[in-house]
Amino acid sequence: MRKMRKLVGVLSVAASVAAFVPAGTEAQNAPLVVSTDRGGVIGERVTAIDRIRALRQRVEIRGPLCLSSCTMLLGAGDVCVDPDAKLGFHGPSLYGRPLTEDQFDYWSEIMATYYPEPLRRWFMKEARFRIAGYYTVTGENVIELGVKRC
Repeated sequence: MRKMRKLVGVLSVAASVAAFVPAGTEAQNAPLVVSTDRGGVIGERVTAIDRIRALRQRVEIRGPLCLSSCTMLLGAGDVCVDPDAKLGFHGPSLYGRPLTEDQFDYWSEIMATYYPEPLRRWFMKEARFRIAGYYTVTGENVIELGVKRC
């Protein structure tokens, strides 16, 4: 079952990754500027981040809204955050519906691997248990944890 979910996620990624990370040499060298990103499917985000890393593309989180799986971009490699950015953290779910305990733990661990310490510890201890709404963390707070300032 877990392999099937991963396969379905990977198969549905092609279009979303193409939209998320521009193709072409010039576009690949341009920074990916995140201004408003409400998140999405974790598996698709992992694939997009893998592509960003392979392209060595800079990610700039500058906007007022980086929610859910968008926060995983913190682990995309060359990342900077604007001090005024707002990042929203919550645990994994199936479009707001609870996962089984195994699924919840699995996807929580996946998400956490993209966060710097101590954000990772906080996420695993507290933030992942919030499914409705978000814990808001400012760009300034993330910068204090070691992420570069834009």
